[in-house]
Amino acid sequence: MGSELKYLAVLAITVAALLHSTAAKEIYTVGDEFGWIVPPGGHYAYEFWASRYKFSIGDTLEFSFTTGEQDVAKVTKEAFDSCNSTNPIELKTTGPANFTLDTVGEYYFIGTMDKHCELGQKLAINVTSNSAGPSASPAPAPTPRGPVTYIVGEQLGWFVPGQYAYSAWAYGKTFTVGDTLVFNFINETQDVAVVTKSAFENCTTNSTIAVFKDSPVYIILNTTGEHYFTSTYDRHCEFGQKLAINVTATGTATSPSSATAPSSSHAPSAHSPAASSPYSSPSAASSTVIGSGYFFTFLLIGIAFFH
Repeated sequence: MGSELKYLAVLAITVAALLHSTAAKEIYTVGDEFGWIVPPGGHYAYEFWASRYKFSIGDTLEFSFTTGEQDVAKVTKEAFDSCNSTNPIELKTTGPANFTLDTVGEYYFIGTMDKHCELGQKLAINVTSNSAGPSASPAPAPTPRGPVTYIVGEQLGWFVPGQYAYSAWAYGKTFTVGDTLVFNFINETQDVAVVTKSAFENCTTNSTIAVFKDSPVYIILNTTGEHYFTSTYDRHCEFGQKLAINVTATGTATSPSSATAPSSSHAPSAHSPAASSPYSSPSAASSTVIGSGYFFTFLLIGIAFFH
């Protein structure tokens, strides 16, 4: 009798574990409500989307798209990097398309239709053995670095991209005192406004700390804290032309939150920035340029504007 009870107990524990394991599996809709499309600004969109989740064995990726307009291919890293769709591991042309993540490691997906991959329809994820992800190891001490010049939006520049685009661009970057932001745009079609956190959140353009109208605009980050940038052009801010960053003295920066924005008491006057302000022209010290690779824009994103 005792052995039977022990057997039943073990069986019950096994069943409970299996049920828990089954319940823990997730179905992730790629791009969430925006689905699997060609993002209007580049492949930062799906990189940003993937960064929000932990993927584990047994989870499912669901690519939601209109059959005939998109497709999805599982490919190698080399094919992903070069957007080569000639020999996919698996190709699905009917939406929605599901892929079960059955092994640990990296997975790569692209759209194979004309130029879709090159235009940003590509997703790379890493699958761990459990939903908690790999155990964290102690972070190495930050390596000292000199001032860095960041090209805002990289090759796409400063324009009206759609909601969350510049949040995606800034994601994962570390901004420190001495770094420089460069805003590239076509004169008389855009401008750069330095604003408070409240003006940033409400897209208020009639009360600015400073406005820069001639491209390119170089802004040295001379103070720590949160910095907010928008445009004074009609509805540009509402349509996503806005950037918020957090500047630290050293180490890893965090996303802007509820901290105080740069004080206007020592900021330049609107439309005529003073040299003593927190925003000044760059010097030769700003030597490193971050401008290649990819940009961003969309995120699950600017589609809200383009649709």
